[in-house]
Amino acid sequence: MKSDGLRGTLKESLKDQITGAIREDDRALVKFHGMYQQDDRDRRAERSEKKLEWLYSFMIRLRIPGGFITAEQWEALHHVAGKYSTGVIKITTRQTIQLHGILKSNAKPTIKAFNTAHLDSISACGDVNRNVICAAHPKFSPAHAEIFEYAQKLSQLGLPKTKAYYEVWLDEKPLADKTEVEDDPLYQNRYLPRKFKIGIAIPPTNDVDVFANDCGLVAILENDKLVGFNIAAGGGMGATHGNPSTYPRLGTVLGFVAGEEKVMKAVYEMITVQRDFGNRSDRKLSRLKYTLDNMGVEAFKAELEKRCGFVLEPERPYQFTSRTDFYGWHQNHEGYWYYTAFVENGRVLDDEQHALKTAFLEIAQLRKTNFRFTCNQNIIIADVKTEDKDEIHAILDKYGVIASTEGSTPLRRESIACVAFNTCSLALAEAQRYLPDLISKIEPLLEKHGLQDDNISIRMTGCPNGCARPYAAEIAFIGTAYGYYNLQIGGDRTGTRLNKLYKESLNEENIIEELDGLFKTYSENRNAGETFGDFASRVKWVEY
Repeated sequence: MKSDGLRGTLKESLKDQITGAIREDDRALVKFHGMYQQDDRDRRAERSEKKLEWLYSFMIRLRIPGGFITAEQWEALHHVAGKYSTGVIKITTRQTIQLHGILKSNAKPTIKAFNTAHLDSISACGDVNRNVICAAHPKFSPAHAEIFEYAQKLSQLGLPKTKAYYEVWLDEKPLADKTEVEDDPLYQNRYLPRKFKIGIAIPPTNDVDVFANDCGLVAILENDKLVGFNIAAGGGMGATHGNPSTYPRLGTVLGFVAGEEKVMKAVYEMITVQRDFGNRSDRKLSRLKYTLDNMGVEAFKAELEKRCGFVLEPERPYQFTSRTDFYGWHQNHEGYWYYTAFVENGRVLDDEQHALKTAFLEIAQLRKTNFRFTCNQNIIIADVKTEDKDEIHAILDKYGVIASTEGSTPLRRESIACVAFNTCSLALAEAQRYLPDLISKIEPLLEKHGLQDDNISIRMTGCPNGCARPYAAEIAFIGTAYGYYNLQIGGDRTGTRLNKLYKESLNEENIIEELDGLFKTYSENRNAGETFGDFASRVKWVEY
């Protein structure tokens, strides 16, 4: 990469007051610093007609391994969002936070404010290892804390060695001899062909959709003790309409690894295999899943083992039974309490139904909790002592958080949507702004057919790139054009089987009509305990 260690001309771009954008060469570069240049697509036509530059702004995404922050950090995040962004705090499907609508002149102050709170956006975007995700809820297992530490260590393992972030955004002085200090054995001078994602799951819960990641680690426990991980490779959700060479894929389990040293080595070398064998000529075919399929699973595994210097053990048995979040209050083995609040599509804001931002700020100011984000875009008020639980509960109740969480239907609570319009440049259709309204029209269908208590997973994206992991849902809507979506069905409820295309380019009326018929047949003919996705697969509504 000819970027001077990710520095490029970013300093010059930021000083240019004539435009709200940065230089073209810097637009790809800034992703490695955790940022995307965007514009308000709702206002493109208006501004073009007036011969004005598009309304450019930036999205900044934080690197928060495992989705954990302190109360102090949440309070800082709240104030940064209010001062520099749209004010909405967006929880992502990778267990972190991103802020939208940050003007170029505010980008540097935003990064500096985050740094003061010991938060950063290094490698949150770009062709590097992204935010490492981990099973969110400490009630999953007595070994949760030990497993969570792997997210922190793997995140550190995958950081670029360049100090560009600190020089560009925090005004640190350049190193006298950066060549020697910034030698990067992992990324060298070329980084990866495409982004790389790591997920860690703790059976029997697969809340992270572990097989949707380039590298998936499935914790294996015996008598509540961590003995190692099954390691999977080749997951990825992205595809391109009309290009059959692209496809979503679930990861393939390669084997079992025991011991921290070997686990870290295996993940490190999986990244180097992708670095050296990944497709650098076509970005649409550059994710690890294509590398794995082009090499063949056995050849990929052999190359990985050669680089590791050890052979992977046979896969250990495990079982996933769910991937839903544990809403409401739950207590872990240490006696601490956790409240999981429903945050629709991850958008933390105050509205007429509830005041999420105000509630979470008030709780943070007590300094009696931590905060955890889930991969289903929800928030956990974490590590609450028994003597503080009633006080926290009263705040959640006062601002409508409990009523919203308990009053939302299972379908709504299982829904996920990507950002799409108005800021994503790739969006073909709406997602997070539209899915809540569509769910309001689907909910009566479920009641009509006696399915209102069914935890059907439903996901929507504005394009086929798969940011909300739509292909791993029981029902998915993939945007094809404004107001039109492919309807995909048949995924299982635990994230171990992809859905398939059922009908193409449906508008809302078509979607409601199709789902009405599908729900009727499912309600009348399903076996006891059979999920919608399993039924769709069994009766061959889609072919596998």
